Amino acid sequence: MAVAAKTAQEQTVLDFFRILSTGELEAIRKTLHPQAQWLPMVENIPGAGVYEPRDVIVDQFLAPVRGMFAPGDPKTTVDTIVSAGDFVMVESRGLGKLADGRAYNNRYAWALEVRDGLIYRIREYMDSHYVATLFGA
Repeated sequence: MAVAAKTAQEQTVLDFFRILSTGELEAIRKTLHPQAQWLPMVENIPGAGVYEPRDVIVDQFLAPVRGMFAPGDPKTTVDTIVSAGDFVMVESRGLGKLADGRAYNNRYAWALEVRDGLIYRIREYMDSHYVATLFGA
């Protein structure tokens, strides 16, 4: 069953994940608030840290992370979405291939805040053990 937005904020988030799945960095940049913040809620694995503002997120975080994958991967599939005002929670799956051809299949939970119709803050939770094992961290 496809997930459908019930609010404008949920639609903003669904659009963000659709565009994120394309890997088109300039299109992704346009979905992010100029003062956006992305916090992968992990430690000691590739991508850990705090990234802000928007241009740092795209150029110093997403570009290198996307570079670990085959072109166009990974794809994000939203399984569940709920919201309260500008706060949106998502459960999703990330599927694709790494640059070396290995399969990638991870589960995520996201806490996102929307401001001015753009993604303002992202807290990304994932199976960090899976990532650490996959990348030998």
